[in-house]
Amino acid sequence: MKAEPLLNERHQLDAKSFVELRIWRVPQPVKGSIHDLKYALAYIVDGVCVLRYDNEAGKSDHRHIGESETAYAFTTPAALLADFWKDVDQWRQK
Repeated sequence: MKAEPLLNERHQLDAKSFVELRIWRVPQPVKGSIHDLKYALAYIVDGVCVLRYDNEAGKSDHRHIGESETAYAFTTPAALLADFWKDVDQWRQK
């Protein structure tokens, strides 16, 4: 079984920023994760990724905020999207 795309969207937020949301169902968990989803959610400002949630193989679930990388406690796809959008909103208020 190949990876099944569940979400693949790009949303322009303003003239200088957008988000890309990509989630796939995978046949087996990505190394370091315990669920069957692979994801990459990114917030781009002026061509620079300032916020990203992903589960890169071997790194498990984590998020990048600016230059900082921290673990992320994945629970559900809905919670993942809600947490990401909350961080986007906080970044945009800076």
